[in-house]
Amino acid sequence: MSDEQQPWEWPEEIWRGKVNRVRAGRSLKPATWPGGARCAVALSFDVDHETNELRDGGQSIGAMSRGQYGNRQGVPRIMEILRRHDVKASFYVPAVVALLYPDETRMFADEGHEVGIHGWIHERNSILPPDAERELQMRSADTLETIAGVRPVGIRTPSWDFSPATLEITRDMGLLYDSSLMADVDCHELLLDGGNTGVVELPVEWIRDDAVYFNMNRFSALRPYTPPEAVFDIFLREFEAAHAEGGLFQLTMHPHVTGYRSRIWILERLIERIEDTGDAWFATHAQVVAWARDNAA
Repeated sequence: MSDEQQPWEWPEEIWRGKVNRVRAGRSLKPATWPGGARCAVALSFDVDHETNELRDGGQSIGAMSRGQYGNRQGVPRIMEILRRHDVKASFYVPAVVALLYPDETRMFADEGHEVGIHGWIHERNSILPPDAERELQMRSADTLETIAGVRPVGIRTPSWDFSPATLEITRDMGLLYDSSLMADVDCHELLLDGGNTGVVELPVEWIRDDAVYFNMNRFSALRPYTPPEAVFDIFLREFEAAHAEGGLFQLTMHPHVTGYRSRIWILERLIERIEDTGDAWFATHAQVVAWARDNAA
C-alpha cells in the first residue's frame, strides 16, 4: 500500500485490519452485583494537575496554577465528600503528579481508594513510538507503586488516547483492566487482532466526564457551555438508566474542574441520590472489574 493512498483507496484488508486491531469482545455484565445490589457505581477522578500544561512542553504559569488548584482545593473538597459518605473511588494519577505530590498519592491508597496508571506526564501516547510508550507505561506503574505502596492493576490512558500498541503493552504488563474506551456501557473482554487479551475494559464516555462541560481555554475560544444544574441532570439520568438496566454507572471527574464551590455540590448530590435507592454498590474500578470477570452472566 502506498503512503499516498487515501482511505477510500484502501483495499479491504487495510481498513478491516485497522478496525479489528482493538475491539470489544464478550460482554462481562454480571447477572447480580454484590449483596444483591441493583447496579454498580464506579466513581473516578483523573488527577492531572499541572501535567495538562506540561505534556505539550507548555510553561504557562497561569495554566499550571489552575492545575495546582486541583491539589490545594479540588482534592480536599472531593476527599471530604467521599469520607462523609464512606465511598471508595479510583484515582488515576500521572507519575509526574505523584512525584510532585507524593503525600496526596499516598493518601489515596492509605484511605482505601484505588490508584491507577494515567501516563507519565499525561503524554499523548497515541503519537509515541511503541518502545517509548511501553517504557513510559512501565515506568509510570513502577513510580506509582513506589509512592503509593500498591502496584496498580488498571490503566486509564491520558486523554483516553490509544495507539495500535497500547493494548499489547497493557496485556504484556499483566494489568487487570483498561478504562479508556467507549464501545459499551458494561465491562467486556478486549480483543487484539481477534484474540482475547485477558484485559477487561471498564468503559468511559465523554458524556460522563466533567471536563467536556466545564473546560476553559481562552486561546482556542473554548468556554464552559453547560451550567452545573444541567451537568448534574445528565449524570443523574445516566445513573438512573444504569440502575434500571441493572448495569454499571461509571463517572469521570477532575479535581481541577469539579473542585470549585459552584460545582462540587454535583458530586455530593449525586452520591446522595444514588444512596437513596438503597441498592447501589459503590466500588473502585478494580473491584467492579474483578466482580464482572468472575460473575459474568
